[in-house]
Amino acid sequence: MMMRSQQLGEDYAILQIDQAPAHTSCGINWPENIIPLLQPLHCPQLNPIERLWHFLKKPLKNELFSSLQDLREPIQQLFEQLTFEQVISISSYNFILEALLYAASY
Repeated sequence: MMMRSQQLGEDYAILQIDQAPAHTSCGINWPENIIPLLQPLHCPQLNPIERLWHFLKKPLKNELFSSLQDLREPIQQLFEQLTFEQVISISSYNFILEALLYAASY
């Protein structure tokens, strides 16, 4: 019998990962309700977090901060203003959404 993620219960999750050796090791026993979706090699632009970083860095472009603390404050403000819906919108890719729809049909 395959194990299931207890946090997901009866739900499934698709986890997009790069092909780092630690992510593709045969030693990883993925729960049956977590489906790893490997992104192509050398394609960081397909990583959803990269789109989020791009969005967050845009208002800070060409700004000069005299200290790390001076940089932390506007970053904290950006994170506080960020909504769940924005994160979904920014980080969603059609191929991820299609994979989710495909998984939901099973």
